[in-house]
Amino acid sequence: MPIVYDELMQAKSTGLTAKYGDRETMLYALGVGFMRDPMNEAELPFAYENNLQTVPTMATVIGWGQGGTMAKSGINYLMVVHGEQRLTMHRPLPSAAEVTFDERVVGVFDKGKDKGAVIITERVMKEKNSGDKLCTLMSSTFARGDGGFGGPKDGAPEPHKIPDRKADLVHEADTRPDQAFIYALSGDRNPLHRDPKIARMAGFPRPILHGLCSYGTACRSVISTVCKYDATKIAGFDVRFSAPVFPGETIVTEMWVDGSVVSFRSRLKERDIVVLNNGKCTLAA
Repeated sequence: MPIVYDELMQAKSTGLTAKYGDRETMLYALGVGFMRDPMNEAELPFAYENNLQTVPTMATVIGWGQGGTMAKSGINYLMVVHGEQRLTMHRPLPSAAEVTFDERVVGVFDKGKDKGAVIITERVMKEKNSGDKLCTLMSSTFARGDGGFGGPKDGAPEPHKIPDRKADLVHEADTRPDQAFIYALSGDRNPLHRDPKIARMAGFPRPILHGLCSYGTACRSVISTVCKYDATKIAGFDVRFSAPVFPGETIVTEMWVDGSVVSFRSRLKERDIVVLNNGKCTLAA
């Protein structure tokens, strides 16, 4: 069923709820690579219940699968990949909380019959008890097989530009061969990342790592360098996904620090290709 532009632009889900505790917070941290070295005391606050810190990008998995905002979009989900992810933190995520969230489609762009479609959704998350706004998530979905429906071609957000100079900082982060299985326990059970048959059907030689796992890994690199392990310094974290990662590869993140803005880009050590591009981390004042 092709995309019906007017219907999809009206899609929304409101009043949804979710709950997470310290177990989920620690599991997410392990899923994006914290505590590879069990003697690294600087990382301990992300995976140990004493003075537990929450990785900001965990916001992308809280309430995963709830909403169904695009359930009637008509897109071919086998051909879907994550295009961009933007995160604005209004306050640091608690290590445990009950939350509410509203989600809506804010943009649908037609790149052409053989070029796919881009669908942008917004999710606003609040703490249930206080009503305080925690974060706003903007997610871009690239539906590779669903272009040519007659929608607008232009208007999608412009990507952040990377500075034209040598990176100020570089950080290497390995991924485990079983990384996708660990990360999937935080919510995203898409078989593309674990089932070889499904991966081949989607055109990949083997399962690929979740794009949001690579995104969280890049956040770990910024936390462990620029932020000196203080995750509350991150007020925003935006990125464009440019190529898949295979579990077991090494994600090398280059960072450029300009005041409160950290531009970043991640490439693979083994294949020297960029997997995350146009990254922008905004630091809290």
